[in-house]
Amino acid sequence: MPNSYYTQFQSQFEHFIDEALKEDIGTGDHSSLSCIDKEDKSSAVLLVKEAGIIAGIHLAKEIFNRYDPSLIFKPIKKDGESVKSGDHVFTVHGSTQAILATERIVLNTLQRMSGIASMTHELKKLIQHTSCQLLDTRKTTPNFRYAEKWAVKIGGGNNHRMGLFDALMIKDNHVDFCGSMTKALQKTELYLEQQNSPLEVVVECRNKDEIEQAIAFPFVSRILLDNHNLEEINRALKQIDSKKPTEASGNITKKNIVAIAETGVNFISMGALTYDSKSIDLSLKAI
Repeated sequence: MPNSYYTQFQSQFEHFIDEALKEDIGTGDHSSLSCIDKEDKSSAVLLVKEAGIIAGIHLAKEIFNRYDPSLIFKPIKKDGESVKSGDHVFTVHGSTQAILATERIVLNTLQRMSGIASMTHELKKLIQHTSCQLLDTRKTTPNFRYAEKWAVKIGGGNNHRMGLFDALMIKDNHVDFCGSMTKALQKTELYLEQQNSPLEVVVECRNKDEIEQAIAFPFVSRILLDNHNLEEINRALKQIDSKKPTEASGNITKKNIVAIAETGVNFISMGALTYDSKSIDLSLKAI
């Protein structure tokens, strides 16, 4: 998966790397230029200081090699592996200046991705006895979405739409601005016909009337039950009666995710996977 995910979104990752390098290095790494000779060669190891799921190893390799293709990167662990304090993840050898210039970007990326993968893995494990799939959302860090969604995949979750461009989600505001669920979906149906688009359409329903209206449209891919409590979810599932796949979201936590998954809902989406995860402590050390 690591190679295929990077390849699928290679242009986006290359743009991210270039902008991150530009942001951090700017006119030059003057700290290193001041005291490290250009010809110096060194080796460094990524040291784990906190247990979790490691994520971002392949991206780290791409960051190093995009800045300096002569750097030699040797992975020790694989993306998705459990790690503990004291473990070594990879080594990198080559220009000392290049290693120091890319150190912080690599660490920031891996720490963030590993935190997301760890949280995703923990929550996915809690509901693994059900058929419910765990999804991320668009609640991501600007310009870091592809890496964060990659981390969710590494942790065992699945990606919702990548952005506004690859799936439709008709939410409460769309419905209210159109005047009703039926009007919003009639317009959506016409739009899809004009676009000749096979895009998935997820529809957020707030009550039984909206559910009834949404079910009537064959192109609707999934019913989203946002901020529903257990009683409301069960009532909605009974009404939907497997006519459409279902998704629960909003106010879902470690404390209630199992109960929600056990209702039989097909998907649970959690913005917290990306906006509320804690970065894993990692360090790049000279060897």
